[in-house]
Amino acid sequence: MIPEEVLAKLKIFWQSSFQKSTIPCVTDASTREEIMLPSQDGTLLHTVITRPVFKHNEEVLPDGSSLQNEPAWMKQPDTECREMAQVALPTIVQRSCYPEQLPLYEICGEELAKRGFIHVMQYCRGTGKSQGEWQPNVNEREDGLSLLNWLNDQPWVESMVWWGTSYLALTGWVLADAVPSKMKGMVLNVYGTDRYSSAYEKGMFRHDILTGWAMQNAGRPVDADYLDSCRYRPQIEMDEALWGGKLSWYRDWISNEKLSDEYWQSGFWKMLREIPARTTVPVYVIDAWYDHHFSSAIHGWEALNPETKAHSWLTIGCWNHFGNNVLPWCRPEHLNNNEVALMLDFTKTVLLEKKVPTKQIRYYQIGGDSWQEAKVFPPKKEAIRSFCLTGAKELADSPDEGSDKDKALSFIFDPEHPVPSCGGEALLTSMNLAGSLPQPEPGWRDDVLTFLSPVLEKPLNIFGKIQVKLAVMTDAEDTAFTARLSQVLPDGKAYHMRSSITRILADQTDYQPGTKTTVQITMWDVSWQVPAGCRLRLDISSSDFPQYAVHSNYAGAWAIQKKVCKAKQTIFCGEDSVLELPLMV
Repeated sequence: MIPEEVLAKLKIFWQSSFQKSTIPCVTDASTREEIMLPSQDGTLLHTVITRPVFKHNEEVLPDGSSLQNEPAWMKQPDTECREMAQVALPTIVQRSCYPEQLPLYEICGEELAKRGFIHVMQYCRGTGKSQGEWQPNVNEREDGLSLLNWLNDQPWVESMVWWGTSYLALTGWVLADAVPSKMKGMVLNVYGTDRYSSAYEKGMFRHDILTGWAMQNAGRPVDADYLDSCRYRPQIEMDEALWGGKLSWYRDWISNEKLSDEYWQSGFWKMLREIPARTTVPVYVIDAWYDHHFSSAIHGWEALNPETKAHSWLTIGCWNHFGNNVLPWCRPEHLNNNEVALMLDFTKTVLLEKKVPTKQIRYYQIGGDSWQEAKVFPPKKEAIRSFCLTGAKELADSPDEGSDKDKALSFIFDPEHPVPSCGGEALLTSMNLAGSLPQPEPGWRDDVLTFLSPVLEKPLNIFGKIQVKLAVMTDAEDTAFTARLSQVLPDGKAYHMRSSITRILADQTDYQPGTKTTVQITMWDVSWQVPAGCRLRLDISSSDFPQYAVHSNYAGAWAIQKKVCKAKQTIFCGEDSVLELPLMV
């Protein structure tokens, strides 16, 4: 659910985005029709159709544009006024579970109609005026295909593009491999096909994505405190204790913490993960470095079959889930964070120009404030720059360069007092914390170890997955370790770049407390140019809340843990604990 203040800003932004479109207006009039369209099982779904009305005898439109740009289908003689039902027109289709976003959909319908498109918006089963029971995800394939097949049979639909953002993109992805003949392409923004990667990182649950979303979309009012909901133990009983009753689909999410669990390897989520490989229409995948579905979206792109990928587009920007700038430390001039413009560029190509797209991969480079092109994504490793963690809390090019290189550093991790998230990429509910935010001063907490690099003599062009390998020991049965990389500007201020988490038992089945072992923390891909004169800062801890659930320091399924205990965490410095940066050379 989008907060009201965000919705108001989005309304203004979308209106201005349409006004900047390169697709000219061909009319200023439209009609809006609401129908209850049956799905395959007879459930009636609220569907809104906005059509343009063309007055052929007008020479100049209110915005000053001329009808000389009228579409080919308007160049028919002896007709002064045509309504949508009389002419086959290009159509843009959406399905949403967010009726509260009606003001945005109305803008879309009106502005698209001005440009000669039909806009069709259908509300998901059990939301808004649509009949049936609301249950996220599971009905979207059948209901969506019912809508598309119906549209495909309508004489007033010439061709179609699917346009979806967030859950609206999920409703597109889930039927992408079975669309009818008039569907010419799909624009799928800030969502993907690997739900597990949006739910977990190494078995650590992403509270800020799914607990917050479940509260807001429970199908009933939930007035519990969000952070209290995340802290509740055992989490499996939280819905009844705080939310007014069981929420079975939320319990499914929190009860299946391994990718190998049958829940993720069968049914809806297995089908979704496999759909890109069977998709044949061109797809435009749009996502951003600081969108919480980034990893899932990249999976969707990677999994496209080669024939489809050869005609698909990928754009990776630098904004959050709502398209906002997330780089407060600079004033980027080239973000181009205009979802509407991106969608219309693709739509113009496939519907108006009737072209089959050629593969296009574009990504924004943070620090360079520039857009780059690539032949493949994720990128192939060109070089690795490694820094060893030293006992003097330095990041050294080699262990010999650091003082006390083999020293062990320790801290106490208390789950009752987790380290608060401050900047991150897997944040939704706490959207104000997402992005490249300023970091606290080193030493701000005893349970955060900070390592600093020397001043960089040359710029670093990071591109790919940053990894941190740690030699560790704990006195707990199982526990978590976090890593957060930041850029330190010449003035000493540090800003978040990337972060991630792991736990001891993520990659091994058994651990004996008090023994030395290794863990690997892998961060999501990023493109970042760190200028000469800056430093790198790596923070190591054991919690990052509410971006991730707080580990109890006990082994076993996290959602059923009733108690917690403190743990002594030890990091062994030297060549066994390193930061690895993938570089472009």
